[in-house]
Amino acid sequence: MKKPLIQAFYDSKTWTISYVVYDKPRGNCAIIDPVLDYEHKSSTISTQSADRLIAFIRREQLVVDWILETHAHADHLSAGSYLKNQVGGKVAIGDQIPMVQQTFKSIFNLDDAFVPDGRQFDYLFAADEIFQVGELTVQALAVSGHTPADIAYRIDDVIFVGDTLFMPDIGTARADFPGGNAQQLYRSIRKILSYPPQTRLYMCHDYPPVHRSAAWESNVAAQRVHNIHIRDGISEDAFVSMRNQRDKTLEMPTLLLPSIQTNIWAGQLPSPESNGVSYFKIPINRI
Repeated sequence: MKKPLIQAFYDSKTWTISYVVYDKPRGNCAIIDPVLDYEHKSSTISTQSADRLIAFIRREQLVVDWILETHAHADHLSAGSYLKNQVGGKVAIGDQIPMVQQTFKSIFNLDDAFVPDGRQFDYLFAADEIFQVGELTVQALAVSGHTPADIAYRIDDVIFVGDTLFMPDIGTARADFPGGNAQQLYRSIRKILSYPPQTRLYMCHDYPPVHRSAAWESNVAAQRVHNIHIRDGISEDAFVSMRNQRDKTLEMPTLLLPSIQTNIWAGQLPSPESNGVSYFKIPINRI
């Protein structure tokens, strides 16, 4: 496999890292987990984070093949639709996304205009499916547990892990969202950690403690030795018990409700109503 060139973009408001992954300057690229800025106090949308990616893509004269989502995020709105309109590319996600869509269609009582079969995306990846980004060969890895539809993307000695692992001092993702499963998360992470020790792992989030700056690159060896939740020697039963107990103490993400409504639509905002204004729905006592 050809090794990828990687440019990371950290959004400190949502602790999200987006990536532009490309084969060469003036070549082809994929965008992974882009952020659409949302100010929840005023319900205001803006595009500064996505525009940083666009500026880089245009400066490097890249052709966008794909806009890749690792899952339907609950902590930030996807800029997938906006980026597709600005720079092209196909918006893609794992083929288990209909399970997530069906759950949230019920929660938000969405009408028949929303069909929970993944058609909102341009493409759905099957587990282990191989595809190309220019000269780069990419494999879609099914890594459910955080949600039923999580996908990681492997390119040569690099894996973009989505919401499975965090940096070793932070641990692992939660598994208490609808359809989440701590046992399956353990197995998905151990699958990632079965790759060679030098395999580089790129995080989707970092929540840095006060003593260090944000970071997003680790490797299999470091995770197997140092990850506070799932290093070697921690059994599946111990992990599941820890994860279930810890998840009970966590608050829901601030942007959960607007994020999910946007992200199950592949980054499209709700259609404007008769007055030209779009609205998010807020279910009461439902989440």
